[in-house]
Amino acid sequence: MSNRKNKPVIELEIESIGFEGVAVAKLEGKVHFVKGAIPGDLVKVQIKKNKKSYVECHLLEVITPSEKRITARCEHFGTCGGCSWQNLGYADQLYWKKTHVIDALKRLGKIEDVIVHNVMPSAQEFNYRNKMDFSFSASRWLSEDEIKAETDIEDKTFAFGLHIPGRYDKVLNINTCHIQSEFGNRLIKSTRNLTTKFALDCYNTHTHEGFLRSLIVRNSIKKNENMAILVTNKITNDSQIEFIREFTAAAKADGATSIFHAINWTVNPVQVNEITLLDGADHIMDEILGINYKISPFSFFQTNSTQLDSFISHILDYADLQKQDIVWDLYCGTGSITLPASRKVDSIYGIELNEGSIEDAKSNATLNNIGNTNFFAANLHDKNIPVLLTTLPKPNKIIVDPPRAGMAENLIRHLLELEAEHIVYVSCNPATQARDLQLLSEKYRTIEVQPVDMFPHTFHIESIAKLELIKA
Repeated sequence: MSNRKNKPVIELEIESIGFEGVAVAKLEGKVHFVKGAIPGDLVKVQIKKNKKSYVECHLLEVITPSEKRITARCEHFGTCGGCSWQNLGYADQLYWKKTHVIDALKRLGKIEDVIVHNVMPSAQEFNYRNKMDFSFSASRWLSEDEIKAETDIEDKTFAFGLHIPGRYDKVLNINTCHIQSEFGNRLIKSTRNLTTKFALDCYNTHTHEGFLRSLIVRNSIKKNENMAILVTNKITNDSQIEFIREFTAAAKADGATSIFHAINWTVNPVQVNEITLLDGADHIMDEILGINYKISPFSFFQTNSTQLDSFISHILDYADLQKQDIVWDLYCGTGSITLPASRKVDSIYGIELNEGSIEDAKSNATLNNIGNTNFFAANLHDKNIPVLLTTLPKPNKIIVDPPRAGMAENLIRHLLELEAEHIVYVSCNPATQARDLQLLSEKYRTIEVQPVDMFPHTFHIESIAKLELIKA
């Protein structure tokens, strides 16, 4: 708190929520941003940064709570950062997500004459995530109350949970995560009990020493299969070997059908040097619209399984696929859109940067006896990508699902030259989607947009836009 000691304290009435989930108030014509507040709150805040066009504030107290404010289910809410809106009712979350999509289209895309449907709600508000990564750390996050107490604090060098936003070196102890599966919650509890029993050291991001690194939890709702991946440093003693043996037994008792031990001895937190199957199958299975997907330990799969059928169905409906269509699926990942679409058309071409994802896509096509897909590993943001694309049959339908940064301009220019009848643009970032739609508006009209909530209790929103070629 010392760095805020002499900063001004003011009262604000919160008016709205900005795109990244930060509350907004206006005072004397200047925008003030307040994390943790919601519209209708009267709050006491301390100014952190006073810029020319905006002010960043630290929430001190909710003087009068908004009628929209609810009690968060999670004990860690407000510190963890995994959920930013558990204090806001779900219907209100959907309202603000739609508002952010409309605002991005108007402000960044200069697009106003377009239908934006109500947000498609998630089938489950909680326990929807099929993948979570929990970290071990030698540096536990201490609350302000703990620091103020100025007493000796035990277990400062052990933490097992989630990283504090913006702090790669600090981890908050997590007892239960309400957005992951119940299997995941059982597993983190049994793993914590074992770490207490064996008193093993956690990885230190400064010294790069310590045995325990992370625990990855994956599950399949439709197939009722669960995966546990324990990530550690190199094994150096018998106690560590015994810990892994007991971890395997505990994970199996918790419901794991696939258990791995991965070793990472580098400073890169996501590197894997070795991986060993400890028990069960070497994968779990999931399903989208009747298509089976093999999910290996580190392969990509959409994290909200409960929403996938509706999400992919809407993409295919917007594409209006016919048997004679030639389709490109750009940024195809492991084929979550490509493979269901393949059943409606003669041929479809999936392109993705990650070679591992392309191999998974090919494997999944074989698994489902699908023979009309063609997958290529290529960087769609490379300046020479049009050279590859011109070797493929010209599409009349294109589906794009780029990363948060959106599409590269050279790719957009190539799509404009192709003049496909329809483009379906899927995005996890309405801001970059709106920017790209504005560039595509040279030849395409955005007909309608369907927001889809894949991440309840966060500000994140998927947005599906249907584009139609403007005919001369």
